[in-house]
Amino acid sequence: MASLPPLPEKMKAQVCTEAGKMPTLQEVPVPKDIGPDQVLVHIKYSGVCHSDLHAVNGDWPLKPVLPLIGGHEGIGEVVRIGTAVKDVKIGDHVGVKWINNSCMTCGFCTSAEETLCTKASFTGYMVDGTFAEYCAVQAASVARLPDSILTLKPDVAPIMCAGITSYRSLKESGAKPGQTVAIVGAGGGLGCLALQYAKAMGLRSIAIDTGDEKRKTCLEMGADVFIDFMDPGQEGVVEAVKKTTVDGMGVYAALVFAVGEKPFEQASQYVRPKGTVVCIGVPAGAQVSTSIFDMVIRMITIKGSYFGNRLESIEALDFFARGLIKVPHKVVGLSELPSVFEKLEKGEVVGRYVLDTSK
Repeated sequence: MASLPPLPEKMKAQVCTEAGKMPTLQEVPVPKDIGPDQVLVHIKYSGVCHSDLHAVNGDWPLKPVLPLIGGHEGIGEVVRIGTAVKDVKIGDHVGVKWINNSCMTCGFCTSAEETLCTKASFTGYMVDGTFAEYCAVQAASVARLPDSILTLKPDVAPIMCAGITSYRSLKESGAKPGQTVAIVGAGGGLGCLALQYAKAMGLRSIAIDTGDEKRKTCLEMGADVFIDFMDPGQEGVVEAVKKTTVDGMGVYAALVFAVGEKPFEQASQYVRPKGTVVCIGVPAGAQVSTSIFDMVIRMITIKGSYFGNRLESIEALDFFARGLIKVPHKVVGLSELPSVFEKLEKGEVVGRYVLDTSK
């Protein structure tokens, strides 16, 4: 077997050392000492998720492990494999996701719910992530890029979280082809993809967001209706949503990607009887408030939807590979991550930012 080219001693990485402070671009050692079940991925592109900002701010109950290299939407090439790895090869193109590793033996792992494994580690939160040139990850947890995706293109990176998460939330909603769903925060990175997955799955969608730019983007992404929550009309958001449904009873499901508390409460009011509110966005410290009486007599369901499992990763990538999903994105250099976070905090991001780790 031919010897492999040597790895560099150092790599560029965005490192967060203190909660509430922006990461800084540093030179750090390349993680060469990978475990027997791990692979080392040379990261080409990494998407930037709102969860990465929560990691920087440390505002979730589960605190990140600091110092930390964030990021969990990476794609790249496998350059090293552990001694026990059999089904991933040097040179394979793979994706690095939120789940960096899990035990693979508990009831959750063996029933394809590894995201609920109590021993799981999260990329860019508990272990170093993809805001760097190299990242170590459990071989069983990487996403295998389909053969039809021949190159490591920047628009593939957001599928690793935004795509998989939005796809799973639609499955969790229970909505059937022909039914109408509301997608709240539809102009953001996850919402833009949820609109497209909804259309590909035969669903009608109502996009809820604000601003002319997001209106334009949402309609281009397949939304049937756009409602501006800052200017919904005299009736307000709840009645505006109901009015757009065929019978005026409301939507079959609402997918809430919002970063504030109020949209979750509104969603519980405009889903139809037996409708489902799927909570995906995780605003810091937020609570879901609704009338228990109303919940009972209308038999509505309020549930959470987390990151997708390995099978859903394959399915979400397949939609993309078949050209049914387009990722509105802007590529910037790794050095520009702090400015991307500032835009996220201000709600100025439409679609997804993708970092080129070579810049």
